[in-house]
Amino acid sequence: MDIGIGLPTMIPGIAGAELVEWARRAEDLGFSSLGALDRLMYDGYEPLTALAAAAGATSRIRLATTILIAAYRGDRALLVKQLGSLDRLSGGRLTIGVAAGGRPDDYEACGTPYAGRGRRLDALLGELRGYCDGAQAGPVPGPRPVGGCPTLLVGGHSDAAMERAAAYGDGWIAGGSSAAGYAELAGRARKAWSSAGRSGEPRLVAIAYVALGPGAKERAGRYLEDYYSFIGWKAEMAVRSVITDAGRLREFADGYRDIGCDELILFPCVQEPAQADLIASAVGAGPA
Repeated sequence: MDIGIGLPTMIPGIAGAELVEWARRAEDLGFSSLGALDRLMYDGYEPLTALAAAAGATSRIRLATTILIAAYRGDRALLVKQLGSLDRLSGGRLTIGVAAGGRPDDYEACGTPYAGRGRRLDALLGELRGYCDGAQAGPVPGPRPVGGCPTLLVGGHSDAAMERAAAYGDGWIAGGSSAAGYAELAGRARKAWSSAGRSGEPRLVAIAYVALGPGAKERAGRYLEDYYSFIGWKAEMAVRSVITDAGRLREFADGYRDIGCDELILFPCVQEPAQADLIASAVGAGPA
C-alpha cells in the first residue's frame, strides 16, 4: 500500500511558503502523493493552483485532487485546460479525484444549481475521458495530458457514486469521514466495478485526518469543527476520527493495508511542515 500525504491547504492562514515546504518535505520523505482538498466557500487555497505550486517545487511525487468538486465548475473547457496544463507542467504526475460534493453554498456562489450535480458530473467525466484519450471530436483545448488520461478516481458513498466510479474511473476514493466503514464501502465499489463489466480491480484510495505531537489534538479539533460546521452536530464525528497517536496511526495503516486499500492519503490538521516528519516516522512513506 502506498502512503500519501495531504497539503494543509484548508487550514486558514497557512502561508504559501509553508505549502511549498510541505511539498518538498513530502517528496524527500518518500510519500507517494500530495493530495489537495476542494472547497470554495472557505478560507483555503484553490486545489489546482496549490498543486501547480507544488509541481514547481517537486519532481517525482504524484499530485492528486482528493477530491475536486468538478460539477460546480461550469466552464468545462476551462477545467479541461486547467487539468491538462497541470498534468503537463508536472510531467504527467497528476491524479484526478472528483466527486459531486455536498455543500450547497459552493454551488450557489458559482451560480450553478446544486440539484442535478450528479448528472452534470457524469457528462463532464465522459467528456474528460474523450478529451484525454483523443476520442473527442472537433477542436479541444490543449495541452493534452502526458501519456493519455491521468488516473481518474471518483468519490462518494451513494450507489450512483459507486456506479460513476465504475463507469468512468480507474478507481474509487473514500472521504476523510469514512474510516469506520471503509471495508464495507470498498466492497461496494468492487461490486459496482464487477457489475459494470470492468476487468481487473478498481484502484482503492482512502483519506484520513492526522495530527501528531504536543497540542496537536486540540488544534485539530478546532480546525475540523470549523471546517465541517456545515454538517452541524455530525462535525463531532470528524473530530473523533482524527488520529493523534503514532502507534494508533501505524495500526490504522496496517488495517487499511489488510483490507486491500491501494493508497492511504493522510491529511494533516496542523500546518507546520514538521508534521510531515512525524507522520513519516510513524508509518514510513514508501510502498510496502
